[in-house]
Amino acid sequence: MKQFRNTAARTEILRYICESGKALSHPDIQEGSGISCDRVTIYRVLNRLQEEGLVHKVIDIDGTVRYAACHTCGAGNAHTHGHVHFSCSKCHSVTCLERVQPELRLPRKYKMQEVHFIVSGICAACS
Repeated sequence: MKQFRNTAARTEILRYICESGKALSHPDIQEGSGISCDRVTIYRVLNRLQEEGLVHKVIDIDGTVRYAACHTCGAGNAHTHGHVHFSCSKCHSVTCLERVQPELRLPRKYKMQEVHFIVSGICAACS
């Protein structure tokens, strides 16, 4: 298993994502985390956190890539994100609805590699 260094950027980005409670885009992270590093470094850190099983990628209904903290994955484990993500059309937040588990059955010989479940509407905070 690959060893990763624990840099200040990695620590701060992971803390910011975990404390946010929602999925964040790259610009959200760059502006809100308070770290002073370039955008390429942030992309590298996000990719590394994904490899480590600490964050997962969410693609919202507009095609924006966001990152959310993993709660059921871990170092060396496969990402298990068959849960629904909710995109609020009012405040534009994207949150994980981990207790909503849709069932997906594929025809024989089809092998699932990645799934994106996005539901859009008005979130509880905006209702």
